[in-house]
Amino acid sequence: MPDTASVLVVDDDPHIRDMLSDYLDGHGYDVRASGDGASARALLAEWMPQVVLLDVGLPGEDGLSLARHLRESYDLGIIMVSGAGDTVDRIVGLEVGADDYLAKPFDLRELRARLKSVLRRYPRSTEAVPAVRQTVEATRRVSFGLCTLDLDTCLLQAVDGCEVPITRSEFELLRVFAERPNRPLSREQLFALAQNRDWDPMDRSIDIRIARLRKKIEPDPEHPRVLRTVRGLGYMYAPDAG
Repeated sequence: MPDTASVLVVDDDPHIRDMLSDYLDGHGYDVRASGDGASARALLAEWMPQVVLLDVGLPGEDGLSLARHLRESYDLGIIMVSGAGDTVDRIVGLEVGADDYLAKPFDLRELRARLKSVLRRYPRSTEAVPAVRQTVEATRRVSFGLCTLDLDTCLLQAVDGCEVPITRSEFELLRVFAERPNRPLSREQLFALAQNRDWDPMDRSIDIRIARLRKKIEPDPEHPRVLRTVRGLGYMYAPDAG
Protein backbone atom coordinates (compact mmCIF):
# COMPACT_ATOMS: atom_id res chain seq x y z
CA MET A 1 0.00 0.00 0.00
CA PRO A 2 1.54 3.35 -1.00
CA ASP A 3 1.73 5.90 1.81
CA THR A 4 -0.61 8.48 0.29
CA ALA A 5 -3.27 8.74 3.01
CA SER A 6 -4.23 11.81 5.04
CA VAL A 7 -3.44 11.96 8.76
CA LEU A 8 -4.28 14.43 11.52
CA VAL A 9 -1.84 14.51 14.45
CA VAL A 10 -3.36 15.85 17.68
CA ASP A 11 -0.77 16.28 20.44
CA ASP A 12 -0.05 19.13 22.85
CA ASP A 13 3.72 18.57 22.67
CA PRO A 14 5.08 20.64 19.74
CA HIS A 15 8.21 18.47 19.50
CA ILE A 16 6.11 15.32 19.04
CA ARG A 17 3.85 17.08 16.54
CA ASP A 18 6.85 18.17 14.50
CA MET A 19 8.52 14.76 14.72
CA LEU A 20 5.41 12.87 13.60
CA SER A 21 4.57 15.40 10.91
CA ASP A 22 8.10 15.29 9.47
CA TYR A 23 8.28 11.49 9.58
CA LEU A 24 4.89 10.86 7.99
CA ASP A 25 5.32 13.63 5.45
CA GLY A 26 8.63 12.03 4.47
CA HIS A 27 6.75 8.80 3.72
CA GLY A 28 4.19 10.47 1.47
CA TYR A 29 1.33 11.12 3.89
CA ASP A 30 -0.76 14.30 3.76
CA VAL A 31 -0.25 15.45 7.37
CA ARG A 32 -1.73 18.26 9.42
CA ALA A 33 -1.37 18.84 13.14
CA SER A 34 -3.11 20.54 16.06
CA GLY A 35 -2.30 20.96 19.72
CA ASP A 36 -5.72 20.61 21.36
CA GLY A 37 -9.30 19.50 20.83
CA ALA A 38 -10.65 22.91 19.87
CA SER A 39 -8.14 23.45 17.06
CA ALA A 40 -8.62 19.84 15.90
CA ARG A 41 -12.40 20.36 15.63
CA ALA A 42 -11.85 23.59 13.70
CA LEU A 43 -9.49 21.83 11.30
CA LEU A 44 -11.95 18.98 10.78
CA ALA A 45 -14.60 21.47 9.72
CA GLU A 46 -12.60 22.23 6.58
CA TRP A 47 -10.48 19.12 5.99
CA MET A 48 -11.17 15.44 6.63
CA PRO A 49 -8.30 13.00 7.30
CA GLN A 50 -8.51 9.25 6.99
CA VAL A 51 -6.81 8.61 10.33
CA VAL A 52 -6.34 10.68 13.50
CA LEU A 53 -3.33 10.10 15.76
CA LEU A 54 -4.78 11.31 19.02
CA ASP A 55 -2.96 11.93 22.30
CA VAL A 56 -4.98 11.10 25.42
CA GLY A 57 -3.61 13.87 27.64
CA LEU A 58 -4.71 17.00 25.79
CA PRO A 59 -5.29 20.35 27.52
CA GLY A 60 -8.95 21.32 27.80
CA GLU A 61 -10.98 18.61 26.11
CA ASP A 62 -9.11 15.36 26.68
CA GLY A 63 -8.32 12.86 23.97
CA LEU A 64 -10.93 10.34 25.09
CA SER A 65 -13.73 12.90 24.80
CA LEU A 66 -12.50 13.97 21.38
CA ALA A 67 -12.24 10.33 20.28
CA ARG A 68 -15.86 9.76 21.27
CA HIS A 69 -16.92 12.80 19.22
CA LEU A 70 -14.92 11.60 16.21
CA ARG A 71 -16.41 8.13 16.32
CA GLU A 72 -19.97 9.48 16.59
CA SER A 73 -19.52 12.02 13.80
CA TYR A 74 -17.12 10.60 11.22
CA ASP A 75 -16.09 7.36 9.57
CA LEU A 76 -12.33 7.58 10.05
CA GLY A 77 -9.56 5.66 11.80
CA ILE A 78 -8.46 6.61 15.32
CA ILE A 79 -5.18 5.63 16.94
CA MET A 80 -4.88 6.71 20.57
CA VAL A 81 -1.38 7.70 21.72
CA SER A 82 -0.51 8.02 25.39
CA GLY A 83 2.34 7.96 27.86
CA ALA A 84 0.36 5.50 29.96
CA GLY A 85 0.39 1.94 28.72
CA ASP A 86 -1.65 -0.02 31.23
CA THR A 87 -4.62 -2.18 30.32
CA VAL A 88 -7.28 0.14 31.74
CA ASP A 89 -6.21 3.08 29.56
CA ARG A 90 -6.08 0.88 26.49
CA ILE A 91 -9.54 -0.56 27.09
CA VAL A 92 -11.10 2.84 27.77
CA GLY A 93 -9.64 4.12 24.51
CA LEU A 94 -11.09 1.19 22.59
CA GLU A 95 -14.45 1.55 24.33
CA VAL A 96 -14.87 5.13 23.13
CA GLY A 97 -14.17 4.05 19.56
CA ALA A 98 -10.43 3.96 18.93
CA ASP A 99 -9.16 1.42 16.40
CA ASP A 100 -5.75 0.99 17.98
CA TYR A 101 -3.68 2.16 20.95
CA LEU A 102 0.01 3.01 21.07
CA ALA A 103 1.97 3.78 24.24
CA LYS A 104 4.81 6.32 24.37
CA PRO A 105 7.65 6.00 23.75
CA PHE A 106 7.13 4.10 20.51
CA ASP A 107 9.17 3.20 17.47
CA LEU A 108 8.16 5.25 14.42
CA ARG A 109 8.28 2.13 12.27
CA GLU A 110 5.72 0.49 14.56
CA LEU A 111 3.51 3.57 14.33
CA ARG A 112 3.66 3.41 10.54
CA ALA A 113 2.81 -0.30 10.55
CA ARG A 114 -0.19 0.28 12.83
CA LEU A 115 -1.26 3.21 10.69
CA LYS A 116 -1.23 1.03 7.59
CA SER A 117 -3.26 -1.62 9.41
CA VAL A 118 -5.94 0.90 10.42
CA LEU A 119 -6.04 2.39 6.92
CA ARG A 120 -6.95 -1.03 5.49
CA ARG A 121 -10.21 -0.82 7.45
CA TYR A 122 -11.23 2.54 6.03
CA PRO A 123 -11.73 3.40 2.36
CA ARG A 124 -10.85 6.83 1.04
CA SER A 125 -14.39 8.05 1.58
CA THR A 126 -14.54 9.93 4.89
CA GLU A 127 -18.14 11.04 4.99
CA ALA A 128 -19.88 12.03 8.18
CA VAL A 129 -21.68 9.21 10.04
CA PRO A 130 -22.35 6.42 7.50
CA ALA A 131 -25.86 6.14 6.10
CA VAL A 132 -26.20 2.58 7.40
CA ARG A 133 -25.41 3.73 10.93
CA GLN A 134 -27.92 6.59 10.68
CA THR A 135 -30.55 4.03 9.68
CA VAL A 136 -29.66 1.87 12.68
CA GLU A 137 -30.09 4.80 15.04
CA ALA A 138 -33.37 5.84 13.43
CA THR A 139 -35.07 2.45 13.22
CA ARG A 140 -33.34 0.53 16.04
CA ARG A 141 -34.03 -2.65 14.04
CA VAL A 142 -31.14 -4.25 12.18
CA SER A 143 -31.13 -7.12 9.70
CA PHE A 144 -28.71 -9.98 10.43
CA GLY A 145 -29.05 -12.60 7.73
CA LEU A 146 -32.12 -14.71 8.49
CA CYS A 147 -33.03 -12.58 11.51
CA THR A 148 -33.77 -9.05 12.68
CA LEU A 149 -32.33 -7.58 15.87
CA ASP A 150 -34.36 -5.05 17.88
CA LEU A 151 -31.82 -2.90 19.73
CA ASP A 152 -34.43 -1.54 22.15
CA THR A 153 -35.97 -4.83 23.28
CA CYS A 154 -32.79 -6.92 22.81
CA LEU A 155 -34.84 -9.46 20.83
CA LEU A 156 -33.65 -11.43 17.83
CA GLN A 157 -36.50 -12.51 15.54
CA ALA A 158 -36.60 -14.94 12.65
CA VAL A 159 -38.39 -14.08 9.38
CA ASP A 160 -41.52 -15.86 10.64
CA GLY A 161 -41.65 -13.56 13.68
CA CYS A 162 -40.55 -16.18 16.19
CA GLU A 163 -38.03 -15.14 18.81
CA VAL A 164 -34.55 -16.63 18.47
CA PRO A 165 -32.98 -17.11 21.92
CA ILE A 166 -29.72 -15.25 22.49
CA THR A 167 -27.67 -14.58 25.59
CA ARG A 168 -26.85 -11.10 26.83
CA SER A 169 -23.25 -11.43 25.63
CA GLU A 170 -24.46 -12.50 22.17
CA PHE A 171 -26.77 -9.48 22.02
CA GLU A 172 -23.90 -7.16 22.98
CA LEU A 173 -21.79 -8.60 20.16
CA LEU A 174 -24.59 -8.05 17.64
CA ARG A 175 -25.07 -4.51 18.94
CA VAL A 176 -21.38 -3.75 18.41
CA PHE A 177 -21.53 -5.10 14.86
CA ALA A 178 -24.78 -3.22 14.10
CA GLU A 179 -23.18 0.07 15.08
CA ARG A 180 -20.06 -0.59 12.97
CA PRO A 181 -21.12 -2.18 9.67
CA ASN A 182 -18.52 -3.12 7.07
CA ARG A 183 -15.69 -2.49 9.52
CA PRO A 184 -13.24 -5.23 10.56
CA LEU A 185 -13.04 -5.49 14.35
CA SER A 186 -10.33 -7.30 16.27
CA ARG A 187 -11.08 -9.62 19.18
CA GLU A 188 -9.67 -7.01 21.57
CA GLN A 189 -12.02 -4.37 20.18
CA LEU A 190 -14.99 -6.71 20.39
CA PHE A 191 -14.24 -7.54 24.02
CA ALA A 192 -13.88 -3.87 24.94
CA LEU A 193 -16.86 -2.60 22.96
CA ALA A 194 -19.11 -5.42 24.19
CA GLN A 195 -18.35 -4.23 27.75
CA ASN A 196 -16.22 -7.20 28.69
CA ARG A 197 -13.27 -5.60 30.49
CA ASP A 198 -11.45 -8.79 31.44
CA TRP A 199 -9.80 -9.36 28.08
CA ASP A 200 -7.09 -11.96 27.82
CA PRO A 201 -5.15 -12.26 24.51
CA MET A 202 -5.41 -16.05 24.77
CA ASP A 203 -9.20 -15.96 25.33
CA ARG A 204 -11.13 -17.34 22.37
CA SER A 205 -14.66 -17.05 23.80
CA ILE A 206 -15.41 -14.44 21.11
CA ASP A 207 -14.85 -17.15 18.48
CA ILE A 208 -17.28 -19.45 20.29
CA ARG A 209 -19.97 -16.75 20.47
CA ILE A 210 -19.49 -15.87 16.81
CA ALA A 211 -19.88 -19.56 15.88
CA ARG A 212 -23.12 -19.78 17.89
CA LEU A 213 -24.50 -16.60 16.33
CA ARG A 214 -23.70 -17.84 12.84
CA LYS A 215 -25.82 -20.93 13.45
CA LYS A 216 -28.74 -18.65 14.32
CA ILE A 217 -28.48 -15.99 11.61
CA GLU A 218 -26.49 -17.34 8.65
CA PRO A 219 -28.25 -19.15 5.78
CA ASP A 220 -25.15 -21.36 5.60
CA PRO A 221 -23.18 -21.25 8.87
CA GLU A 222 -20.33 -23.23 7.33
CA HIS A 223 -19.85 -20.47 4.75
CA PRO A 224 -20.77 -17.29 6.66
CA ARG A 225 -21.51 -14.13 4.69
CA VAL A 226 -23.09 -11.85 7.33
CA LEU A 227 -20.55 -12.23 10.15
CA ARG A 228 -17.39 -12.64 8.12
CA THR A 229 -13.93 -13.63 9.24
CA VAL A 230 -11.31 -11.09 8.17
CA ARG A 231 -8.03 -12.97 8.09
CA GLY A 232 -5.39 -11.43 10.33
CA LEU A 233 -7.83 -8.85 11.76
CA GLY A 234 -10.95 -10.37 13.29
CA TYR A 235 -14.60 -10.23 12.22
CA MET A 236 -16.83 -7.92 10.17
CA TYR A 237 -20.60 -7.47 9.83
CA ALA A 238 -21.63 -7.25 6.16
CA PRO A 239 -25.26 -5.97 6.18
CA ASP A 240 -25.76 -6.31 2.42
CA ALA A 241 -24.82 -10.00 2.38
CA GLY A 242 -27.89 -11.30 4.12
